Amino acid sequence: MKTPLILIITCFSVLWLTACSIADWRLVHRIDVQQGNVISQDALNQLTPGMTRRQVQFVIGSPMVADVFHQDRWDYIYLMQPGGGEVSKEHVTLFFEDDTLARISGTLRPQQPADDAAPAKQQVTLVVPPEDRVPPGLLNRFWHWITFRNIDEDGLN
Repeated sequence: MKTPLILIITCFSVLWLTACSIADWRLVHRIDVQQGNVISQDALNQLTPGMTRRQVQFVIGSPMVADVFHQDRWDYIYLMQPGGGEVSKEHVTLFFEDDTLARISGTLRPQQPADDAAPAKQQVTLVVPPEDRVPPGLLNRFWHWITFRNIDEDGLN
């Protein structure tokens, strides 16, 4: 009588212990979490010293943090955590003097274009292959036979 009880307890404890490790199996879908201002490198490259606050706000949007005590500083913060992955953090801090952009700091910075090279325009050619007609399957032909319709009426053949 003790053997089935020990067997049941052993099976239950093994199942209970393996259930603790299910979190690492990624069976549950976790969404990507984005927070803050999305900062693109193209928008950041458009910033130049001397721009007014309204021009900056038009180019990259309103700041995430506008400090009341430091009104000449705008902070743009972006956090991205892919479902269950590592958190990536990006931030840009803009400093203003006399309501014009003075300097930029943070993890992202504007890239300086090469002086001797003109920006190359990229030309993309899109080729769309012709659509191949697939012959109707058995169920499709049976459906048309039941409904007394011709397969050509639906444009399938």
